[in-house]
Amino acid sequence: MIKIHVQPCSRLLPRLANGTRNSRFLHLSAARPARVYPEVGAGPPPDPPTPSDSRYLAREARRHGAGAAERVSTDGTNSVLKKRFWQTVSVRSVNGALEIYLDERPLKHPRSKKVIRLPTSKPILAFALAQEWDRLTSAQQATKDHLVPLTSLVCRALDIEADDRSSLGKMRSDIATSLLKYLDTDSLLCWAPPTSEVDVRNDANETLRDVQKRAASETVSFLITHVWPGVTIEPVLDGHSLSPRKQAPGVREIVQGWIEGLSWWELAGLERAVLAGKSFLIAARLVAQWSEDSAGIRAPVSERAFGIEDAAEAASIEVDWQTDQWGEVEDAHDVNYEDLRRQLGSVVLLVSGTREDASAIFKFG
Repeated sequence: MIKIHVQPCSRLLPRLANGTRNSRFLHLSAARPARVYPEVGAGPPPDPPTPSDSRYLAREARRHGAGAAERVSTDGTNSVLKKRFWQTVSVRSVNGALEIYLDERPLKHPRSKKVIRLPTSKPILAFALAQEWDRLTSAQQATKDHLVPLTSLVCRALDIEADDRSSLGKMRSDIATSLLKYLDTDSLLCWAPPTSEVDVRNDANETLRDVQKRAASETVSFLITHVWPGVTIEPVLDGHSLSPRKQAPGVREIVQGWIEGLSWWELAGLERAVLAGKSFLIAARLVAQWSEDSAGIRAPVSERAFGIEDAAEAASIEVDWQTDQWGEVEDAHDVNYEDLRRQLGSVVLLVSGTREDASAIFKFG
């Protein structure tokens, strides 16, 4: 039995009268009534936006359609940089080399101020370099490396040539030392852990590890057959290991000797490809299959060439695997996708050639 003790009201009144300032009465209804507005429908939601190439087309239209307006300064400030001081760009054969001319001015190295001279066996590189400068709308754009990537790469090769001719060779050895570090952490040799039952598979019923091993096997077998015969290349990160392991003794010495024997065109191209794809093996195969110099492999006509798209896909296997599952981040994955192919494409242009004099197709200066 529960007993309830009730105090008389006479005892509660003094307490309420003498309560503290923080005391408040409990209200069971709102102090201010709510305002009720009539429901007005806004109609169906708008259609979702559809992706298009309008941004790219608009950017190209601004660069080329408004190029004439940008070539002349209107406010008088920085008029030298804002004006495009050349009207035409051409390629000429001058004294056994190909030169790029802006009207009647030869294109020069931005630092050494020497005329940029290309071998007569590289007409496609000369055309591409001329096209790069023909697309500029002001002299100020020429000072930005990301707008003239091919010019920057050509100048890098010419810097290596000048360093070799000075009998120092310091730049070549520094590049070799830097690139060998990528062999120990090559993205092509870093594989996912062994397959388990919960691993995601693609349409070909392959796991990420299967795709990585297949890509590595194709490139490694090509290199140890045509470039470094007898060398054994092992994965640097396999299974559940946390730190990469080094290659067998003697492998680095053989690879370093191959790097130091490259021409300056090949060395500059190899450096650009390694930095772009974070893979030394992919870069080495790309240079070996496209170079016209000593490192070039005379592959049979029936053998399919290792192209830009192949190299880009091999260098971004894990990224492509993740984006297929979770989608892309706008202005991140799509930009990296195009930039990687642009960088690798510039390497192919730099190292490739006709292996013969092609100066007859150009105007003689």
